[in-house]
Amino acid sequence: MKHSLNPFDELSIEEAVRLRENHKNKKSPMEVENILALSAGGPKAPDVLRTAMAMGADRAFHIDVPDADGLEPLTVAKMLRGVAEKENINLVLLGKQAIDGDQGQTGQMLAGLLGWPQATQASKVEIKDDAGTVDVTHEVDGGIETLRAKLPMVITTDLRLNEPRYASLPNIMKAKKKPLEKKTLADYGVEDKRRLKTLKVTGMFSDFLMILVLFTDLF
Repeated sequence: MKHSLNPFDELSIEEAVRLRENHKNKKSPMEVENILALSAGGPKAPDVLRTAMAMGADRAFHIDVPDADGLEPLTVAKMLRGVAEKENINLVLLGKQAIDGDQGQTGQMLAGLLGWPQATQASKVEIKDDAGTVDVTHEVDGGIETLRAKLPMVITTDLRLNEPRYASLPNIMKAKKKPLEKKTLADYGVEDKRRLKTLKVTGMFSDFLMILVLFTDLF
């Protein structure tokens, strides 16, 4: 079975490509020099990385880890910190949450480890000036909030941020020639240490159906 991109991470790739397109050939310090896509997983991970490069990423890292249970958010955050420091990255875009564990913690932990400002669940990202001032808009309970910070920073993406482009066949073919490097957690001084244990997973589908029946009876 072929794996596909987490839709929130797909938004991150699209936003990175749009930032490059919007600041290209403007002789601006904010011109995007390089877009690195990264995935930690087993032998299926390169599938999604090739898709990311077909969308516009320049290169990719496959952090080779077993597919069994996946990595905990803190482990992923530590790994991303190591990549950001080694690759001299000043903007990290990532989905607001995974679509398996739905924990939504990695971006916040990464910002804390790096000591960078963070803006979560972004619905709009705008670079304001050549000094690296970034405005990020997101939804809150009371309406719409806009945060301002300076690079380097961490931004997590929400579904209203953009509409990801289609990875065309020519770009898929070009992506096969782009560099995809295999790495390990050890390359970044990180250990897959388990701090959480899943005790029980309970299905809720039958309860949801019961609620629907109750509402139907009311009408």
